[in-house]
Amino acid sequence: MLRGLFGALCALLLLLPAAEARTVMPPRLIIANGAEEPIVLQSLHVSGEISGGMAQTTVQMVFFNPNRRLLEGQLQFPLLDGQQIIAFSLDIEGRQRPAVPVEKAKGRQIFEAIERRRVDPGLLEATQGNNFKLRIYPIPANGTRTVEITYVEPLARQGKNWLYRLPLAYGDRMRDFDLTLNVHGAAAMPQLSGTLGAVGLVRTGEQYQMHVNKSGFAAAGMLSLLIPANEKPQTYTQVRDDGTWFVTEIPVAETRTARNLPKVIGLLWDSSGSGAGRDHDAEFAVLDRYFKAAGNAEVRLTRLRDRPEPGQSFHVANGNWNALRQALQNTAYDGASALGDWQPEAGVGEYLLVSDGLSNYGNAAFPKLAVAQRLYALNSALAADAGLLSAWAENTGGRLIQVSAQSVAAATQALLTEATHVEALTATGASDLQIESHDAKNGILRIAGRLRGQDAQLTLTTRQNGRLATTTIPVSAAAPGHPLAAYLWAGYRLHELEANRDLHRAEIRRIGQQFGLATRETSLIVLERLDDYVRYDVAPPQEYQAAFNQLKKLRDDDLRQTRSRHMENVLRQFQGKIAWWEKDFSKDGVPRPKKAMPDALNGAGLARSIIQPPTMPAQELAAPAPVSVAPIIAPPAATEPRPAPSPAPVASRQRFSEGNANYAAKSAATSDAAPATPEISVALQKWSANAPYINRLKAATADNAYAIYLDEKPGYANSSAFFLDAADILLEKGQRDLALRVLSNLAEMDLENRAVLRILGYRLLQAGAPALAIPVFEKVKQLAEEEPQSFRDLGLAYAANKQYQQAIDQLYEVVLRPWDVRFPEIETIVLAELNQIVATAGVPLDTSRIDPRFLKNMPLDLRVVMTWDADNSDMDLWVTDPNGEKCFYGYPLTHQGGRMSRDFTQGYGPEEFSLRKAKPGKYKIEANYYGNSQQLIAGDTTLQVKLTTAFGTARQKEQMVTLRLKDRQDTVFVGEFDVAP
Repeated sequence: MLRGLFGALCALLLLLPAAEARTVMPPRLIIANGAEEPIVLQSLHVSGEISGGMAQTTVQMVFFNPNRRLLEGQLQFPLLDGQQIIAFSLDIEGRQRPAVPVEKAKGRQIFEAIERRRVDPGLLEATQGNNFKLRIYPIPANGTRTVEITYVEPLARQGKNWLYRLPLAYGDRMRDFDLTLNVHGAAAMPQLSGTLGAVGLVRTGEQYQMHVNKSGFAAAGMLSLLIPANEKPQTYTQVRDDGTWFVTEIPVAETRTARNLPKVIGLLWDSSGSGAGRDHDAEFAVLDRYFKAAGNAEVRLTRLRDRPEPGQSFHVANGNWNALRQALQNTAYDGASALGDWQPEAGVGEYLLVSDGLSNYGNAAFPKLAVAQRLYALNSALAADAGLLSAWAENTGGRLIQVSAQSVAAATQALLTEATHVEALTATGASDLQIESHDAKNGILRIAGRLRGQDAQLTLTTRQNGRLATTTIPVSAAAPGHPLAAYLWAGYRLHELEANRDLHRAEIRRIGQQFGLATRETSLIVLERLDDYVRYDVAPPQEYQAAFNQLKKLRDDDLRQTRSRHMENVLRQFQGKIAWWEKDFSKDGVPRPKKAMPDALNGAGLARSIIQPPTMPAQELAAPAPVSVAPIIAPPAATEPRPAPSPAPVASRQRFSEGNANYAAKSAATSDAAPATPEISVALQKWSANAPYINRLKAATADNAYAIYLDEKPGYANSSAFFLDAADILLEKGQRDLALRVLSNLAEMDLENRAVLRILGYRLLQAGAPALAIPVFEKVKQLAEEEPQSFRDLGLAYAANKQYQQAIDQLYEVVLRPWDVRFPEIETIVLAELNQIVATAGVPLDTSRIDPRFLKNMPLDLRVVMTWDADNSDMDLWVTDPNGEKCFYGYPLTHQGGRMSRDFTQGYGPEEFSLRKAKPGKYKIEANYYGNSQQLIAGDTTLQVKLTTAFGTARQKEQMVTLRLKDRQDTVFVGEFDVAP
């Protein structure tokens, strides 16, 4: 529905150099709101400033929402290699408010917290590679929002000219279109071409200017500007609070020499699901010329996806590679991308990696090649991690080569020949040197750094035609000023860090904050209220800094008190659960009606009624029955809870042996008190979808099921349900490896979507693949450290993989950190899991950092835990026991002692049902989708339900099931426990 809004945005941001021109990929609309009519691009103002080989473009867009409801917009869009967003602003109270940098996880936390309060936030995030996600809230009903984005880029060379290109393919007719371009310092009149008609440039002083203003204009095509380039080295400087930065452009001869190609070539072919979007014809055209130049060679093919496939060997004779080409043409592109999961072979002379670089699976670092081995990366995809591919290649002396149908000849030349290469770079009077690329790009080398004084000298050692040459370039602080010099340095430094990004997360974060950039560790955020900047400790725009500092002093004291109160509250909650566990509950008779009180508000701010559940005869529990939903009523007056005794201060760190001794004593006492666990069986309701592909997959033989899945896949490429269903069926048919591959497609569906990644991690655990789930949950934790589920999920994955120490360390983080109020008492649920792991691990664990008052294992006959993937949604866990009592949010304690945890109405769960001693009979488990308060229309909500017997003992058994709920008030039968007499 927001196609008009974001189509305009993407069209403007995708500037395609002539050597890399290819079809513009349409914007990927991640979430569309319930708009009856599309958003209208009402006006567009573009201004560009071009100096030498650098350009800065600012785009201001005004959007009109003709619908009767406010909307949130969210989109992913790509930039090309070298383009960098340096500013973002959103209209607040009639003025454009600039964004400020914030840590990435913190930025997402702030945006979503403020959005729940219906206040204006805007967030721009880097996802993977040079891809970005823009989130705006709200776009008011029958109103407008103004977005402004500024990006910079080093220009490409075309002959003796710089090339600046601006797409204008917006499609829809807009009310107001305004374009201004200023070209500074050009030696002659720039040459303009495009679809704006008879428009020329006018010289005013030292610059050339173009200005166009139109009404009722439907922009189309592309505007191109050729600007005469200086043939001598040129330096620009920028003075900032952190020093004087410079960038030097050095023209070099464009002569190239042929490379000697090896006789053994390693071909790494990205066969993951995203590989289907590459331009394979263009790739084959380049490879055809490459193998013709190689003549006779052995090619060792390795396919990369969720895991590498066994290698294949092909022989190229006199340039004939037909057998290899046929094998590549038959590739079924499927699965996630684990691009680092392969091993180099000593006999290979050089490697060709054909990929988009979107490595999104596993945690394997890219292999280190031998000294003589080079890696050349070929990319034909528009949405790609070009920075990562380039960093990998340049670390080996190779390079990234962009491939398209229009650039086959140029790509082939880049692959088969060598240009001027920088072997060494030093300086006197300058520091922090960064080079754009060690290979000259279109006859230009760019070097950035920081001056230590007024004058400096660069010394370059270059290799050309096999010969070494040394060049010195003077750099002066008196050089012309340019507002982009420091930003280009930051971009070059970030590019260098890409090769080992996980080792340099802190430095990437510092650079993002220092220069105000959206990086993989920082985002750009706009907030409406000053107290929100203070509340979340985000430095505001400069004009608000003084008021911010005053408010922050007052809030710091409150934060210290909050942290202290947090641990006291957790201990009080845990002591309450211990009191419940130690109490004996009657197992006889039918309970008398009780009057219960509501304990939570639903997402709409209305209280859900808390009623006495109907009593059901025990014989009716064998089959699932429809369950009514409690009506909405006004909440009663709140009552003041009885204060609990003040807990003692949290204990300081103890020695390893003391911690284990303390825990062992408590566990022994607990075990003595616990009765023998009754015999309990668990029956789960198999999820059965009614999609058209289900019957085909189920009817297929084990050998044909995957082929049928591939046949159906193009029609369901954006459906997580399709991959979940297909993986289930393949598992049932014994095709485990293929099922895991199908599941891994979830990592490719939506870059950095934590909800989808959580589903993937849960299903990998359910499939008995915790080693694969761990890096998925590690990624989720990086994306959402503000959510306790991120630590809980990772801890439980570690436990499933028998990494028990890492498990309890992650789980205890949930206890230590204060969380948003939408995660009530999650610490108590996690403490049950932490204690269970310590009690049953079978190996000594270091619990010395854990407050000993939290170390108490509480075994249970029955335990049910439910989580879900949709934020701001309310799912309810219902458990009906043999007495006919339904334990749920409004009836949290049954006659026989069944206990339901606090209701999660705005988060992901978990909700937990616990029963220490189970009365014989059947226990029915159901899940209900009560509703949501999201401003977005999303797909089905995926639930994860874990049923456990003999929890916290050596006899513990658990089963997991994944279910989907589509509509509010939807209720599904999950399964049942059958407790023998």
